[in-house]
Amino acid sequence: MKKTDFNKIVMDYFFVALGSVLIAFAITSILKPNGLITGGITGISIILEKLIHIKYTYIYYLLSILVLAVAWISMGKREGIKIITLSLIFPFVLIVFEKFNFFFIRNDMMLASIYYGLICGIGAGLVLKRGYSMGGTDTVAKILHHKVFTFVSISEILLCVDGTIIASSAIVYNLNIALYAIISQIIVVIVIESVVFGFGSKKVKLEIISSHHQDITEYIIHSIKRGVTSYEVKGGYMNLARLKLLTICSPRESMLIKRYIAQIDPDAFVDVLPVISVWGKGVGFDSISE
Repeated sequence: MKKTDFNKIVMDYFFVALGSVLIAFAITSILKPNGLITGGITGISIILEKLIHIKYTYIYYLLSILVLAVAWISMGKREGIKIITLSLIFPFVLIVFEKFNFFFIRNDMMLASIYYGLICGIGAGLVLKRGYSMGGTDTVAKILHHKVFTFVSISEILLCVDGTIIASSAIVYNLNIALYAIISQIIVVIVIESVVFGFGSKKVKLEIISSHHQDITEYIIHSIKRGVTSYEVKGGYMNLARLKLLTICSPRESMLIKRYIAQIDPDAFVDVLPVISVWGKGVGFDSISE
């Protein structure tokens, strides 16, 4: 095994373990002590605990194994391997944290919702960033999309599944609990996106059409030290073929490129698009193997 591969595996396990600990802490020390609910398998488990009086941690373990089995059977070994680690290990971590009986915050449901969303979102983001899956309702949504609702997107199915769980909490508990669940769920989603993709757009994509494309290409490659892709496009009005340049860079570098283009070709056309994340080789890019 190469040293880089070994280091990647070590980092994977470290961040997945850290993410699991944060999620378990958020559930056992914030969500559950305050009588709150959330979406996903966690929410189903807590609701079922109230209805059938079986510890929610054991229900979570059973549901995780069930989702893993269904995913393995219906979607194949490849999908099952993605969730097997957390499906088997995280419920055990949850049970261990439940034994500590530690309360981070109590008697303030609004603060508890916010803290839960922040901590759980960070934990889930760390797990997802390493390419792992919790094997929860996201996997259920994939299965339903793959086998039943092929005409509906996975995100829409996931929204319906989690929405149904939260709506059920309004019946089993009350409307206030459901409202706090919505608040915490929104925070979780926002934090996950921030952890996985970073805060805001750190890169931009420039698309440039200019008669001085050769000079611009050399400037970007040699002065800005960025790669350039070129391809032919045809305008709809004049029906003339032109060469379009494409490069990805930082916002600061885009302003340097703009200044250079303005000097040599004031008639150039440039559009700027925000980029959430870039994976690959390049200065400031995230390695695709991480």
